[in-house]
Amino acid sequence: MSTETPTERQEAAATRRRWVTLAEVVAVAGVLIAALTLWTNWSDHRADEADKIAAQSSAAHERSKIDLSAIVQDGGDTLLLKDARHDLQDVTITFPRALGVAAQRPPAEPVIDGSWFSAPLLKLTDGGADDRAGRLPVLVSVQYFDGDATRSASGIYDVIWKTEGRVLRGRALKLEGLRVRQRGGDQAKLDAIWAKEKPAA
Repeated sequence: MSTETPTERQEAAATRRRWVTLAEVVAVAGVLIAALTLWTNWSDHRADEADKIAAQSSAAHERSKIDLSAIVQDGGDTLLLKDARHDLQDVTITFPRALGVAAQRPPAEPVIDGSWFSAPLLKLTDGGADDRAGRLPVLVSVQYFDGDATRSASGIYDVIWKTEGRVLRGRALKLEGLRVRQRGGDQAKLDAIWAKEKPAA
């Protein structure tokens, strides 16, 4: 026979209820913590996947990008165009309209030949010092292979040139290099650059 008083029984029941409530709180907290951990892991995994995809996309874009450089050949008469990552298949060189030189499409190697524009450039710079230097903006359009795909790109490049006097045959034009000015561009942009920067007579 229980000797507990009604008050003691009530207090014992209240204590049990408190323990049940505390256990429920701990259980709910455990579930919430587990859910939060699961969500965090899933979120981190998605972020890692997104970073990996972005890195792969960036690497693919970098591989597909054209970075033209030039090798001076024939004592400065020509520039051989090349790209470290791609074989150039077709090249078109477009000149400022005011220079009066038609667009050139070399049939064999991708070159810029000084003979294409030496006469009008020498005429434009005639009457001053024999030894001069400057830049001729040209629009270079190329087709190239990127893996199995054929791609195209264009940009405005500066042909670095100089003139020098010769004892018996007047002045000569020599090419010294190629420098990118901007990716993309068109005839109108090329003409605007030349109008602003062409050498004075």
